[in-house]
Amino acid sequence: MSATLTTQTPAPGGLAPSAWTDGLARLVFRILLVAAYAIIFAPMVTVAIVSVFDQEIVSVPPPGLTLKWYTNAWLQRDFARGFVTSLQIALLASAIGVPVGTAAALAIARGRFPGREVLNTFLLAPLAVPAIVAGSALYLYFVAAENLFDQDIKGTLGGLVLANVLLTIPWTVRLVGASLAGLDRSAEEAASNLGAPPATVFRRITLPMMRPGIVAASLFSFVASFENLELNLLLVGPGRTTLPVAMLSYLEFRMDPTLAAVATVQIAAIGAMMLITDRFVKLSRVV
Repeated sequence: MSATLTTQTPAPGGLAPSAWTDGLARLVFRILLVAAYAIIFAPMVTVAIVSVFDQEIVSVPPPGLTLKWYTNAWLQRDFARGFVTSLQIALLASAIGVPVGTAAALAIARGRFPGREVLNTFLLAPLAVPAIVAGSALYLYFVAAENLFDQDIKGTLGGLVLANVLLTIPWTVRLVGASLAGLDRSAEEAASNLGAPPATVFRRITLPMMRPGIVAASLFSFVASFENLELNLLLVGPGRTTLPVAMLSYLEFRMDPTLAAVATVQIAAIGAMMLITDRFVKLSRVV
């Protein structure tokens, strides 16, 4: 009786085939991870570098470095007015959209009523519509409403806030809904079994557990409203413009690194907001 012995050819470096394959897979994963981060951060780093170029027409290498474009951005009155308007819109739209979206997300996640999935799809639909299409539709709707009620809507702060609420509600429903889906209801059930009324259970247990989702929704709603260009482009009016629209208007006449300076400040401010928020409320639990 003879037995045939089979041997495996060792992989390069004397490693077993399985260990060599696992090592190669980890290496490929790390390379892809670095490439993904590079794709994400390269535009922001490029904008920050361009913002300190000395010449008005950007060329590489630059003849020198300067901070004069930050000073020029500070002196632009249109940027200041646009910043104030964008801040007002973002705060008011978030203050309206986040509570409404939170209530809707809670009803969809905990309710058992016909049409629940249809309602969820309807509330998330604005995220799937291109912003320029939504802006055009809102412009036509506001014109029709103005003719009907003989009241100015487009170009007003109220009209801009109402338009941006269409962004804040879907973001809130999405993020708060994701937060509710991951909650363990055992604490709520224990409180109810011990005799706590539903309002107390919601205030003392459910709402604190929803806090990461609500904070994330508030942050994303604020940023989406503050940075929105396409939706607001057709709705602004004389004397009332947002910061992104003011930046686009500036670009029509000049092409210096001033806009890169403004963008760098915005990137830094939003990054700081996210880091501070994540310090107290872990956004990774929701996002």
